Amino acid sequence: MSDQTTRLRVGIPKGSLQETTRKLFALAGFDLRISGRSYYPNIDDPELECILIRPQEMARYVELGVLDCAITGLDWILETGAEVAELADLKAPWPNYGTVRWVMASKEGSPFDRVEDLEGKRIATEAVGMTERFLKAHGVSAHMEFSWGATEVKPPILADAIVDVSETGSSLRANNLKIMHVVLESTPRFIANHGALKEDWKQAKIDRLLMLLKGAIAAATRVTLAMNVPKGRVEEIVALLPALCTPTVSTLAD
Repeated sequence: MSDQTTRLRVGIPKGSLQETTRKLFALAGFDLRISGRSYYPNIDDPELECILIRPQEMARYVELGVLDCAITGLDWILETGAEVAELADLKAPWPNYGTVRWVMASKEGSPFDRVEDLEGKRIATEAVGMTERFLKAHGVSAHMEFSWGATEVKPPILADAIVDVSETGSSLRANNLKIMHVVLESTPRFIANHGALKEDWKQAKIDRLLMLLKGAIAAATRVTLAMNVPKGRVEEIVALLPALCTPTVSTLAD
């Protein structure tokens, strides 16, 4: 078996998700080391090959089979329209791993309050495809402009409205923008190439990797509880515990 077939190629998101993804892999038992200039992080599993790629491009490379699996946002899966297998929602209580919102916004005091108000107007966004589909669903035709960044500063001179990602809303408020509509709520997703899932070895490796990542997230949201209770109240208390499995009960010597 060649080296190509005995290694799973994994896409690691570059940018805002990067550091939290590294910590997630660490909690899952991996030593993932990302150096400053290399796009090929080192990992202490000889069966994994990691590549650092922008989330915006990730789903397309997974669809093409360049990557076997990857972590990226639901927003970029929908934006690219890539045909990939979504295996898990990796939402977690960590920075950049929660829910982010893509919102339509315009300048405070502008006449644009509803989606319908943007008929024939100019909208700037990085997510052109997603925005066009959203407008079409509302029966609105507008002029779309791809934004290379700093989207929130464009209204009202460079654009009538924007569609941009917002986690806390602080940037929108700082630029005196009002939210007109929530276009999409997005969370990190674990995706895989359909062809890779048809290969026994790759599917087994993907399943194991995903199990470890999901386990790390689950562990971060749970606590271990130990208590001493009277023997006569054990069943009553066990029924109150929000556990996945029945707890371990040890009887103490008199």
